[in-house]
Amino acid sequence: MTDIIIAIILGIIEGITEFLPVSSTGHLILANEFFTFADPIFAAMFDIVIQSGAILSVILYFRHRLLPVGAPDHRDRVLTLWKATIVGVVPALVLGAAFGDTIEEHLFNPFVVAGSLLIGGVVILIVERRTPENRIAAAEDIPLKIALLIGLIQCIAMVPGVSRSAATIIGAMLLGTTRIAAAEFSFFLAIPTIGAATAYSLLKHSALVSGEQAVALAVGFVVSFLTAYAVIALFMRWISTRTFAPFGWYRIALAIAVVVYFSF
Repeated sequence: MTDIIIAIILGIIEGITEFLPVSSTGHLILANEFFTFADPIFAAMFDIVIQSGAILSVILYFRHRLLPVGAPDHRDRVLTLWKATIVGVVPALVLGAAFGDTIEEHLFNPFVVAGSLLIGGVVILIVERRTPENRIAAAEDIPLKIALLIGLIQCIAMVPGVSRSAATIIGAMLLGTTRIAAAEFSFFLAIPTIGAATAYSLLKHSALVSGEQAVALAVGFVVSFLTAYAVIALFMRWISTRTFAPFGWYRIALAIAVVVYFSF
């Protein structure tokens, strides 16, 4: 299987799973058991860098919410949102720098992913059964203190299979946001979080990338971007009328399938 085909497959998986509460990293770790590049260092870098394609889709989809242009009220709300986003990303930057390499070395395996998928699925089902306290209706209305707490909860997703999206969405809902506000803030928080991880990976490994590998990265980036943009549009329509419960059941079913497959 050529590197380009592998890049397309992994780009599609990344684009579909990055913003759904099912763990894109977990899915990529599992996919790498079947589709992977010959160079393990490049394979690890590829999985991180193609996330930036998904991030670009967020920026494009929510561009009117992210650019401080237009009426003064709009500019103020955009700047407030960016302040909350920056505050929310600080814990991930600090803890990621401290423990990222250790976690990658010891926890990136199918059984850790399966355990995280299972626990996360159960948590989603429990949270969706509770009576919500929707005090915060929009991502722009999230206070800095709540943003920091959501950022701390996001750090749980450093364990593969937890899902950054699931951690931030469930954390935000437990802290009083609506389902839509939680999902949107998860998207916005992904921009600096994944952007920093991509930049770090490129600085660390870019000198080792060959011409063929650069093409594979570009293909994976574009495929991830296009797929993620479509998924964001569908996901936002979904959560306007439905709950996250199906994603919880999906995580549980996938966890069981992973354990069975890799055990036998």
